Amino acid sequence: MSNKIDVNNRNARKKRRELTNEQKEEIKEAFELFDSDKDGVIDYHEMKVAMKALGFDGRKAEVLKIIKDYDRDGSGNIYYDDFFDAMKDKILEKNPEEEMKRAFQLFDDEGTGKISLRNLRRVARELGETMSDDELRNMIEEFDKSGKGEIDFENFVSIMTGDV
Repeated sequence: MSNKIDVNNRNARKKRRELTNEQKEEIKEAFELFDSDKDGVIDYHEMKVAMKALGFDGRKAEVLKIIKDYDRDGSGNIYYDDFFDAMKDKILEKNPEEEMKRAFQLFDDEGTGKISLRNLRRVARELGETMSDDELRNMIEEFDKSGKGEIDFENFVSIMTGDV
């Protein structure tokens, strides 16, 4: 089993060296959306908001460092190509295992290490989904390998990676 995980991690790392078309489009859309004056460059404030839209913290020190590292002409502004390169690097630096843990914790708000019917009901409600308890139970039963009526982290990873 551990060899399979190592091979998958190696393959995932290889795949992560390139962005998907969807990720490229998200970067482009974020830039265009926050290039409020449509001059082809974004300033510090626009950069900060664009980064948040892409799921990054966008803390002041981080934004300033990116501007310093990627501002090729020293203007203090970031052109699209510079923004794309910076966001590509940030996206490819993401640790998928950490991302998976964070996603799991959004469900497991009590820190039990399991996603229960109550957890799933809460998340569905927060997302505006109107699902019956029977529908939610069926979702859990479909992926619950232990038969305990809950989804553990291992099951969650399998669901998220399509390895079920």
